[in-house]
Amino acid sequence: MTELFLSAFVTFFVVIDPPGCAPIFASLTAGSSGAHRRAMAIRSVVVAAAILLVFALVGEPLLRTLGISLDAFRTAGGIMLFLIALEMVFEKRTQRREERADEITRTAEAEHRPLEAEDISVFPMAIPMIAGPGSIATTMLLMSRAHGLASSFVVFGALLATLALMLLSLLAAGPLMKVLGPKLEAMITRVLGVILAALAAQFVIDGLKASFA
Repeated sequence: MTELFLSAFVTFFVVIDPPGCAPIFASLTAGSSGAHRRAMAIRSVVVAAAILLVFALVGEPLLRTLGISLDAFRTAGGIMLFLIALEMVFEKRTQRREERADEITRTAEAEHRPLEAEDISVFPMAIPMIAGPGSIATTMLLMSRAHGLASSFVVFGALLATLALMLLSLLAAGPLMKVLGPKLEAMITRVLGVILAALAAQFVIDGLKASFA
């Protein structure tokens, strides 16, 4: 169970990427009051948690309804995670997130609306930055590997632990960015990308081995 929790936690942490979301959240809430930032952080994580939990619960029955085997989903999910890992190593993912943040900021400025009035909790923070396609696929993938109620609760625990770290990262976004700095943040993102690539490769190997066994 410990091995399952650590594997699930590392995978969730790398894909959901709490440190990577912190600078985006800080830029989107720049100039806002402390109360507004806290409200946005809490609401973002709660909405994302609800979305991911729904997919965790109904993901496997949905696959069966569509006639998709769990082994095929493991293989496809591993390939998707590998592509995310490549984006992290080459900083494409961070660049795309920053472009989304800039777009939200420009829209608010064009409409002469203060950013504090902008509710960024559902979009873009909860969807797609926290509960994006990669996070949803990862949740369904890890739940498909959990056999039995106990294993499912272990995966749920890893997901909730990652989301708790996400909430802490968002709440401490401003001070955290000052401590990390852009260079250290880029280095951490690349290291996590390499780890995710290895985990993704393992998912693909497991799926192929089970399919041809």
